[in-house]
Amino acid sequence: MTQHTEVLDLAAIVRNVPDFPKPGVQFKDITTLLQHGCALQQIVDGWRERYAPQRVDSILGADARGFIFGGALAYAMGLPFIPARKKGKLPAETIEQEFDLEYGTGVLEIHADAVKPGDRVLLVDDLLATGGTMQAACQLVERLGGEVVELAFVIELPPLGGRKRLAPRPVHSLIEFSAE
Repeated sequence: MTQHTEVLDLAAIVRNVPDFPKPGVQFKDITTLLQHGCALQQIVDGWRERYAPQRVDSILGADARGFIFGGALAYAMGLPFIPARKKGKLPAETIEQEFDLEYGTGVLEIHADAVKPGDRVLLVDDLLATGGTMQAACQLVERLGGEVVELAFVIELPPLGGRKRLAPRPVHSLIEFSAE
């Protein structure tokens, strides 16, 4: 296994894609971080160091890029991974939470047995924009009696207000970009 020795400027590795998915949007593409093995390792290792001293019982990753980072972190920490999926994608009994999207609503689900009362769950996703998806994920964890330890994001777009929407839960992000 290759170990990174220098601290990388993760923001410089993120690709900016203008006018995607619509004109005027500057899409922050995290696939460049995934293609850079040392960057991915720095993200996962940094989070492992941050959360190892805390009591974390499981890690929840949001569909779909949260699966990549959350799954890698769960593996690195030896913890269970909870996939928060779009409606209809999980095979067993689920609970669901509706949330607002830019052009309508979405529904997020987790298995009904994924969180036990008192479980401390770390929520992970690639990007925090308006916070709707992760607010729904928090509500699912809390409805099952779990506690949100923190929400961890690779990228945050502060002007879009996601952190405020998720309050009072703690939020940690590695990179911040303006929304433009």
